[in-house]
Amino acid sequence: MDGLLVIDKPAGLTSHDVVERMRRVLGERRVGHTGTLDPAATGVLPLVIGRATRLARFLSGAPKAYEATIRLGVSTDTYDAEGAPSGEPYRGRWPAREQIDEALDAFRGTFVQQPPAHSAKKIAGERSYDLARRARRPGTRDPERGTGNPEPVSLPRPVSVTVHRLELLSASDDLVTIRVDCSAGFYVRSLAHDLGARLGTGAHLAALRRIRSGDLEVTDALPLARAEADHAAAAAAVVPLERMLPGLQAAVLTEEGAKRAAHGRDLGPADFARPPVEGDRAVRLLNASGGLVGIAEPAAAGGALHPSVVLG
Repeated sequence: MDGLLVIDKPAGLTSHDVVERMRRVLGERRVGHTGTLDPAATGVLPLVIGRATRLARFLSGAPKAYEATIRLGVSTDTYDAEGAPSGEPYRGRWPAREQIDEALDAFRGTFVQQPPAHSAKKIAGERSYDLARRARRPGTRDPERGTGNPEPVSLPRPVSVTVHRLELLSASDDLVTIRVDCSAGFYVRSLAHDLGARLGTGAHLAALRRIRSGDLEVTDALPLARAEADHAAAAAAVVPLERMLPGLQAAVLTEEGAKRAAHGRDLGPADFARPPVEGDRAVRLLNASGGLVGIAEPAAAGGALHPSVVLG
């Protein structure tokens, strides 16, 4: 079985948990996800199956869209509701909607974001969340040092992110609901934490739902419970290889061009029955019958395309 399956992930499971369950449902060991969702988060989780696992990187870098609920009043060490409170709770009046929307202006457009310490980012080869879990919390005694001082928590390197759309959906007392369309690698938890800092109230992410990943909408996702209850429905929902990555332009190869692509050789104009439009993006390579041969990207040689993924 080869293709793409979009699952609506429930809360309480890791993305890897979903992968393991769908391996059993589909009877296929080659299943992977294309972008981690935190255990408490729900929504769009694209799974690649069989040979489609080779296409994962073209899906993981796609823009995302979320609906998020932020709770004002207290920050946490994980920036979400799973963490321990950090700092004193806020006891003042809740900010007005206009004040919140004005504070959100700082997170519209392109800016540098600090990922949470509890994240999958790597620091010197180790996952940041592993380092954060090992760090001592305040008040914990170190038997070797004989002190109660916590170990400093290392933070991942800040990264440039882009928010294409940030809409304040509602604001009532300590609860703020937003819609955010953003680049891959954006942390909504960091947005929640940083918003609380700007408002002076503290804040953390209370709930998160991914509603879109690239071209994949949550309305088209199969709930995990249904997939597990109806294996035939899960198999029927798998998007075949030739219908994957519709956002990339397609080019049709000649018979000889398909052979060259299969051997990973650069492709020129003579290798195409229907050539791609010139550009700097990846191209889907199709054979004469419409099957997906692989993905090509601009080669070092001017005008040529190099097959970066060959499905075989």
